[in-house]
Amino acid sequence: MPNEISLIPDDVAILLDHVSVRYRVPAEAFITFKDYAIQWMKGNVKHRDFWALRDVSISVPKGQVFGVIGKNGAGKSTMLKLIARVLHPQEGRVIVRGKVVPLLEVGAGFHPELSGRENVYLNGSILGYSRREMDQKLDQIVSFSELAPFIDSPMRTYSTGMWARLGFAVATVEQPDVLIVDEVLAVGDEAFQKKCMDRIEGFRKQGTTIFIVTHAMSTIEQLCDTVAWLDHGTLKAVGDPQTVVAMYRSI
Repeated sequence: MPNEISLIPDDVAILLDHVSVRYRVPAEAFITFKDYAIQWMKGNVKHRDFWALRDVSISVPKGQVFGVIGKNGAGKSTMLKLIARVLHPQEGRVIVRGKVVPLLEVGAGFHPELSGRENVYLNGSILGYSRREMDQKLDQIVSFSELAPFIDSPMRTYSTGMWARLGFAVATVEQPDVLIVDEVLAVGDEAFQKKCMDRIEGFRKQGTTIFIVTHAMSTIEQLCDTVAWLDHGTLKAVGDPQTVVAMYRSI
């Protein structure tokens, strides 16, 4: 049986082929989990189907910056999770070529009681790096994050911005084939945001495919080659940023 990667053109980095994702949610709201558990044990909980994505097809060429826009609840985060390979569709197929680095929630794998240094190794192992590889990358990570004075302090003493700095530094210490960015650069001061954007721009110039979700239309218009507009789980439009953003703003 052929590998799925071999079934798509060589110049395609990401393919979503008639993808649908369905969640089963309680038909009524419960104030606490305890209430839900009691009613579930009694057999009183009824569910309804909620389609986060419905028959969505997109193809992203290698090296392109592809943006996704839409209101909250449009299905953007679900799409990112599919591409990050942490979620599988009920219908259709998702094919992603090469190493994927998701920046869905920077620092999500950190432990607050461990030091910054210990968390660098922990997060590196989650990303698939060996101890020896992290030994070689540590200085570069600490330097980029600008957290050398705090690297041996517990993460619980870090601010939200410091978590973001270290998480971004670990996740982007090597150039990936596909980089997924979800609003994470809104955290931190302006100078560090620019530093992050410069690194992302460097990846783009070297051929990394970048998949970005943001509510900042100016960022979409400036960075993206192509934009998709999602609305209630359906694909409304795909095209050049100015045209799609104008359509989105007109509703």
